[in-house]
Amino acid sequence: MKVHVNLSLCQGHARCEEICPEVFATDTVEGKCLILKDIVPDDLLEKARLVVRNCPEGALRLSRDKGAAAEGETA
Repeated sequence: MKVHVNLSLCQGHARCEEICPEVFATDTVEGKCLILKDIVPDDLLEKARLVVRNCPEGALRLSRDKGAAAEGETA
């Protein structure tokens, strides 16, 4: 699975980094989501799904692969 962020929606709540710091961080300049691993390892997939569901702005989504449609898991 691949994780995507829409930076125009991200408001920098940093819940993503709090829940799954292995995949997400916060940009120190803009204060917005920074993806550390765009391809989510299988062992972190459930945490990444939780992050997508908990993003208050719906700025994150997961997709199966580069050409697949997004799962649409938004907050």
